[in-house]
Amino acid sequence: QVQLVESGGGLVPPGGSLRLSCAASGLIVGDYAIAWFRQAPGKEREGVSCVDRSVDDDTYYADSVKGRFTISRDNAKNTVYLQIHSLKPEDTAEYFCAADAQKCWLSPDCLGYICDDAFGDWGRGTQVTVSS
Repeated sequence: QVQLVESGGGLVPPGGSLRLSCAASGLIVGDYAIAWFRQAPGKEREGVSCVDRSVDDDTYYADSVKGRFTISRDNAKNTVYLQIHSLKPEDTAEYFCAADAQKCWLSPDCLGYICDDAFGDWGRGTQVTVSS
C-alpha cells in the first residue's frame, strides 16, 4: 500500500525558509515522478514543483516559485524534499505531495503548469503559513 507523508510545515515570517518532506512507503521514489501541489482556502489546487523518475531526473517549477523553491530526492531515505526560501504571504497554503508512475504531467492548461489529475497517490498535506 502506497503511503506519502508530508511534514515540515509551520508558521514562518515573510522572507523565512522551510524544508518540506514527503516520506514514501510502498513505492520507491526514484521510480516515480513526485510532485508538490498546494491549495489555499477558497482557491484551486496549484502545481508547485515536480521531479521526474530518476532515469530522467528533470525538475519543473511553477513560475510563481522559480528561484525560491528547490525540489530534491533522497533515494536512500525514500523521501522527496521541497526547500523553500524567501517565503511570501501568498505562499500560505496546504502543501501536498503526489506520485505518478510515469512522469511529471505538464500542460499550460494546468494551474502551475503541473497537472494534478494525473497523479494517483497523494499525501494528506502539511500546512505552511507565512505571516508576521
